Amino acid sequence: MSTQSVVTAIKVLETVSAHQPIGLSEVARLLDRSKATVLRMLSTLAELGWVAQDPSPAHTWSLTFHAYAVGSKGGSGMSLRDLALGPMSDLQLDTTETIHLCVPDGRHLVVVERLDTSHVLRAFLALGTQVPMNATGTGLAFLAASPDDFIKRYLSEPLERRTRQTHVEEHALRAEITTVRERGYSINEGGLNDGTTSLGAAIVDPGGRPLGSVSISGPTSRITPDKFSDFGAAVARTAAEIGAKTAR
Repeated sequence: MSTQSVVTAIKVLETVSAHQPIGLSEVARLLDRSKATVLRMLSTLAELGWVAQDPSPAHTWSLTFHAYAVGSKGGSGMSLRDLALGPMSDLQLDTTETIHLCVPDGRHLVVVERLDTSHVLRAFLALGTQVPMNATGTGLAFLAASPDDFIKRYLSEPLERRTRQTHVEEHALRAEITTVRERGYSINEGGLNDGTTSLGAAIVDPGGRPLGSVSISGPTSRITPDKFSDFGAAVARTAAEIGAKTAR
């Protein structure tokens, strides 16, 4: 790909980001490029997982969750990680458990920040770890905040099992998503690792788009059912606080 093609591809990506969902003709008009050129760039970006075309009759284009995942991993500017650190720190102090921040990348979430507990026995996911949405507190919360068409696409492929408690049946996962939506936070007991419990809440921007999730994680022996209500309310408040910051 030539330098000019790279520049055009980036400009197409930026235009979709600024105006999504947006049609081919509108992108071409805004960039003063031919529709054939823009379509070629959009097709290439779609193959790489950066954009996706909405189904008929709209046929508009939007950024994918992969684009948000890569953007949130950036080291400069006010990324989601930057916005989340303060509220996450408060949550860690309140609960004394490990706090994870995850962003979506395809069918998985990626851990982009972790605040550790001082307890010797702890939940631990290394930064950059990919985890399946159906097996984690952050993932269940993210799915619950996602539109139904995303959930339908997610369920169109086999669900990954991590433990005996992982939701791998479509009806069971749909029921859990409904419960999380009604309750406002997820509870995942042993779905990712035996002996670990996490409670998560989705971070949603003012437009209703889920950007990621935050969770409280720790050993099941310490995060017991009598703590679920308080911890769940706390993580939901934290997620809402981070989401409100994305509007600034």
